[in-house]
Amino acid sequence: MTDPSRTGSGPLPRQARDLKFRELAARLREQVRDGSWPAGTRLPTEHELADSSGTSVSTVRRAVDDLVTEGLVIRRQGSGTFVLAADDAARAGSRALVGVIVPDTAFYFPTVLQGIEQALSAAGARLLLSCSGYDPAREARDLQDMLDAGVDGLLLVPTLGSGEAAERQLRRLAALPVPAVLVERRGLSLADTNEYVCTNHEAGAYDAVRHLAALGHRSIGLVLREDSPTTEPVSHGFHQAIGELGCTSDEFRAKREEWSPATAERCLEQLRAAGATAAVCFGDRQATLLVTAAQRAGLSVPDDLALVAYDDEIADLAAVPLTAVAPPKQLLGRTAADLLLRRIDQPGLSPHQILLRPAITVRSSCGSLRTTPR
Repeated sequence: MTDPSRTGSGPLPRQARDLKFRELAARLREQVRDGSWPAGTRLPTEHELADSSGTSVSTVRRAVDDLVTEGLVIRRQGSGTFVLAADDAARAGSRALVGVIVPDTAFYFPTVLQGIEQALSAAGARLLLSCSGYDPAREARDLQDMLDAGVDGLLLVPTLGSGEAAERQLRRLAALPVPAVLVERRGLSLADTNEYVCTNHEAGAYDAVRHLAALGHRSIGLVLREDSPTTEPVSHGFHQAIGELGCTSDEFRAKREEWSPATAERCLEQLRAAGATAAVCFGDRQATLLVTAAQRAGLSVPDDLALVAYDDEIADLAAVPLTAVAPPKQLLGRTAADLLLRRIDQPGLSPHQILLRPAITVRSSCGSLRTTPR
């Protein structure tokens, strides 16, 4: 039988693809268990298995992933996939299996994943990874697949909605049948009982304002990318610092998809009209666009407008390298994984809700101490 995904007939629906990989996984599992491939045997390559089974390489890879997860086979870098001996398989099967769902593997979360992998590897735990692409439906399917695969615990970066929808989702996550720790996501209500490890974004914005105020700025703008779980905590911390320091402020908001050079120019005009000499920008891209807008307007960063970015992912690549609030991403991953492993080993452990304070990486966009504010 030929897999239609390898012909011109178009990709198979998800349900059909799932059926094919499960059928192939069952066949390979039986061949391992009945001794067709004895312990220590190297399996055929993925391309060879695809040719012999009439399926696609991606189907083969998913099937072999299942056998790896079950501890029946092991991948050895540069050598291939090998059948484990019974005692090795038993030891592999006794290690915790942790499901990890992140929304993106290109921006922000790769460093978080490094921390997760370090902690799980040190503990001898296994990892099952999925990327949701900020798609709630895909996220829900992947979550169910992980539960079906028998994960012992979950590390989740859920794509939360807003308002009551977010609260309902948080309640569903709190009721999962296995331990779960949220990473960089939390409810803003004390009703949220989920365990989490997050950056203290309120403190990050608070410290950014204090940094600018220490440089002599008394009128500070806040530039926000909306539709992010981080937006409101950043706003809260910013305004708390403004109030405590007696500074004046102005706020500009635009949705993520609206941010463009033209949006940055509107933002700059608003900040200048309000008399702002500095701004905290969430996030790096918005700050970078603002630097370019200022340069087009004949203004200098930091002399005419000092900037602190938020995220520190690409802040150093701006035309004027940006001072930035830097969440402790790798530490976040390690802390969340360690917490989950403790929860798996000690189900009665008191619930943890952990906030880690970010640091500020100082670059060129703030300048030196100002003796007189403009």
